Amino acid sequence: MKVVGPVTLASRNAGKLAELAALCGDALALRLLPATPEPPIVPENHDTYLGNALEKARAIAAFTGGAALADDSGLEVDALPHALGVRSARYGTPELDDRGRCALLLRELAQASDRRARFRCVLVLAQGAEWLSAEGTLEGEIALAPRGSGGFGYDPVFLLPERGLTLAELPAAEKNALSHRAAAMRALLALLRGDRVDSPGGES
Repeated sequence: MKVVGPVTLASRNAGKLAELAALCGDALALRLLPATPEPPIVPENHDTYLGNALEKARAIAAFTGGAALADDSGLEVDALPHALGVRSARYGTPELDDRGRCALLLRELAQASDRRARFRCVLVLAQGAEWLSAEGTLEGEIALAPRGSGGFGYDPVFLLPERGLTLAELPAAEKNALSHRAAAMRALLALLRGDRVDSPGGES
């Protein structure tokens, strides 16, 4: 798959753009989704990360007429197999913010002996009828209490046992280097370097 021109990130999140741009270096010329003309609203109602990321990437690629990159990611907690995953950002009630969702998770795991968890990310790069997908994970466990002031989302309660630190306690550069998004981006760039092309409807 030969990417031509800039790659539009299917997001207006400047922080996500900075993280992914740092991960891909010069391999992709990433840019934020423009505010005008108004881009399509793509619902994330699939049951899989790939389904959500693929729909977003295809919609934004069609909208811009060029290449688009989309991601879908979530937290998977072994003791709560159906609670989070692709629904991680909507965990709990709609009025909950990141801190509220972390607090809810800790309450639901209060009596759990198994606190294993992982972040999972699927990236999809789409251009015309072609697309590539890649997945990355980061294994860890849920801490007993929030720790650290960095990161976002569930980072304050996601513990790396071998480091004894949560993601929110790590320097940003270190967190980004070992994150699930970093693993997915490394896999995606490896596919691009290998010039592997997926047929329409295909999957890497």
